Order: sequence, then C-alpha cells, then structure tokens
Amino acid sequence: MPCVPNDASDRVAVRIVLDTNVVLSALLWRGTPYNLFQSIRQQEQVRLFTSAVLLEELAEVLIRPSPTKRLTIIGRTARDVLEDYFNVAEVVTPLATPSVIAADADDDHVIAAATESKADLIVSGDRHLLALGVYQGIRTLTPTDALARLGA
Repeated sequence: MPCVPNDASDRVAVRIVLDTNVVLSALLWRGTPYNLFQSIRQQEQVRLFTSAVLLEELAEVLIRPSPTKRLTIIGRTARDVLEDYFNVAEVVTPLATPSVIAADADDDHVIAAATESKADLIVSGDRHLLALGVYQGIRTLTPTDALARLGA
C-alpha cells in the first residue's frame, strides 16, 4: 500500500535518506535504485536528504575503477552524476554521529543524516542497516520495498 495518497490535497511529505550504495546504483545503472531515484525526483511530496560526509563518500566511490569504467560506458563524468544527485537532495549537517552500527561505523553517517533530517526512511542494500530495522522511528528498507512504499 502506497504511503503517499493520490489526492494532492492529502499528500504527506516523505523524507528519505539513501545509503551511498543505493545512490551509486541509481546514478550509474538502470534498475530498482534508478527507478526509486526517478520516483523521488517526480514526486513533490517526497524529499531526499544527504550530508556532506555522504556526498564525500559518494565522490570517493565514483573515482574507483569499476564506477569510472561505468561512467565511461554511459558517457558521463563523476561531476555530472554528482550534480544530478546534488540537484535533488537537500544537504543537512548532523550535529552528532551516533555510534549505532559497531560492525561498520560508516553506516552511522547514514543514520546521522536520517536523524538530522527527521527522515521517515533510510533506503539501503547494506545488511547492517537493514538488520537495524527501525532506529528512532526511522525505518530502513531495501530499494524494492521503498519503491513499493512510494507507490511507484
């Protein structure tokens, strides 16, 4: 069941933070993360958030060999895809980064961005974040489940 009603007067804003693995997939390949990103772009009532730390991580990942090869194949640059993402996502500055995921402290930055933005959803393919389930009322979903929840 979609979380966003069809009647424009009844629309409820959904606040989302995408984990870097989802953003990378959305920007470089065509599949569920791409479809989710397009759905977020098209729905005014859905707001996407990130942080400077997450943007920096994305920039670092984009210059690795596999993403660089993919960028060449699709005829884009890292700067192009970063701009695409930056034009959609709102940047928040978390005041603190909680220690929640002991097995992967980088995941704590996703949680920090979600907490600061008062997100409803974290979307990730990361097993540590998915295992968390819900943190301070913020649900972690796979891209497939998030797309279904948005009714797309």
